[in-house]
Amino acid sequence: MESTLKNIVLVGPMGSGKTTVGRRLAHELNQDFFDTDHEIIDKTGVSIDHIFDIEGEEGFRERESKILENLCQMSNIILATGGGIVILPKNREILKNAGLVVYLSSSVDQLLRRTSKSKTRPLLENSIDRRKTIADLVEARDVYYREVASFVVDTTGKKLHEVITVIIRETENVE
Repeated sequence: MESTLKNIVLVGPMGSGKTTVGRRLAHELNQDFFDTDHEIIDKTGVSIDHIFDIEGEEGFRERESKILENLCQMSNIILATGGGIVILPKNREILKNAGLVVYLSSSVDQLLRRTSKSKTRPLLENSIDRRKTIADLVEARDVYYREVASFVVDTTGKKLHEVITVIIRETENVE
């Protein structure tokens, strides 16, 4: 089913730049920007880490699905999603109908660098080998990112303006 919504939804692993790219892209295209993780924090008043601690990943994913469903009913927005949003089949169906979905892929080395100082990544917090954790997550989720994606942008070694330029060019080709 082809969507009539003029949304651009960013998916990809943690550290791939979804929030940074999304904010800039929204500015460039004069559209509203939303981030599923920030929306969850705003609605609950607590951190993602806290939700993971209290409700576990399953509880968090349920909250994430509700937020995704609500946001994807809007139109003309730029949406950055959490790295694991593609895990649930119902989320993948929502994403496929949400507008243009851009998979921001990155090398494991780049993801490791970008997440190295982060203290707000529950799946990395207790990881003994962050490289292996990131590599395993990317390997497990890549097929889902590709399933929902309208197109893929490899951000490895690219500057923000380069990624934005590629996305804008690709969105014009798809329309």
